[in-house]
Amino acid sequence: MASASPLPAGVVACAWYDIHGQRHDLPLGEVGARIAADAPGFAWIGLYEPAEDILERLQQALELHPLAVEDARKAHQRPKVEAYGEILFVAMHTAQMEGSRIAYGETHAFLGRRFLLTVRHGASLSYAPVRARLEQEPELLRPGPAMALYGVLDFVVDNCAPIVDAHRDTLHALERDIFSDTYRRAIVVRLYDLKRELTNMRGSVSPLQDVLAQLVRNQAAQGQLVPEDVRLYLRDVHDHVVRINDAIDTLRDMLGTALSVNLSLVTLAQGETVKRLGAWAALLAAPTLVTSWYGMNFAHMPELAPRWAYPALALGVATVCVVLYRLFKRSRWL
Repeated sequence: MASASPLPAGVVACAWYDIHGQRHDLPLGEVGARIAADAPGFAWIGLYEPAEDILERLQQALELHPLAVEDARKAHQRPKVEAYGEILFVAMHTAQMEGSRIAYGETHAFLGRRFLLTVRHGASLSYAPVRARLEQEPELLRPGPAMALYGVLDFVVDNCAPIVDAHRDTLHALERDIFSDTYRRAIVVRLYDLKRELTNMRGSVSPLQDVLAQLVRNQAAQGQLVPEDVRLYLRDVHDHVVRINDAIDTLRDMLGTALSVNLSLVTLAQGETVKRLGAWAALLAAPTLVTSWYGMNFAHMPELAPRWAYPALALGVATVCVVLYRLFKRSRWL
C-alpha cells in the first residue's frame, strides 16, 4: 500500500483500488488525473462535513452535476436516487444511538464508472469498517465502485437493527411496569417518547426501500453503473430494510397498544377507588341518617321514653351497617 500525503480537513479517506481489489492511498489532487488517464480500478473518497472548496475541487475533478453537489453541501435531503448523466446520486438517512436517544444524519453518495464519493453529515458512523471488510476480501471489489456502494448501504441498514432491538427490550421492560399495581407518570412519558422515536426512525428507514428498489431495477443508466452481480447483493440489503421496517411497524403498534392498556388500567384503578369510596360513604350515611333524625329536638318522641331505646337504636344502626358491609363485600366494592 503506497503512502500518501496528509488529507485535508473533512477528507476521511481517499484511496484507489486496482483491478485486483488492492488498496492504494491517493492524494486528493490526483483523483481526477487518475480517472482521466483511464487507469484500471476505481477511486473511493470519503468525506465528512467537508468545506465548500473540497466539494468544488471534487466537482471539477469528477464532473459532478452542480445540483447534486448543492444537495450534498446543504444536506437535509430526502432519501432518493437521481441520475445525472453517467453519475448516480444517492441520498440516505443514517441513525445511531446517543445515550437513550436516536441521532440522525445523512450520507450522500456519488456513483460513477470509476469512482465512489461518500459525503457524511450529522450523526453518521465512519465507513472505515466497511472498507476494512471489503479489503479483507479483495475479490469483492472487482465489480467496481458499485460494490463499495453496496457495502455502505449494507452498513447503514445493519446499523438500524441494534437500535430496533434496544427499543424492543425497552418496551418489554416497560410492559412489566405497566401491569404493576402502582401508576407512574414516567411510564406513559417513556412510552410516548419511544413511539415518537420509532415514528421518526420509520421516516428514515422506509424510504430506503424505494432507494434500493430503484438501484436493483435494470434501467439504462443504473444498469451500466450497477452490474447484475452487484444487484444480487443489493436485493439482500433490500430484504433487510423490509424486515427492519416491518419490525418498526410492529413495535409502533405494540407501543400504541401499551399506551391504550396503560390508560385502561388507570381508568379501572380509578373506578375501583371510586367504588370503595362510594361503599364507605354508604356505610357512614346509614348511622348519620339515623342520628340526625334523633337530633331534631322534637318535644314528643315516644321512642325515647323506654329505658331500652338507646341500646335498641345502637343495635339497629350496627345491624344496618353490618348488612351493608356484607352486601358491598359480596359485590366486591370493598
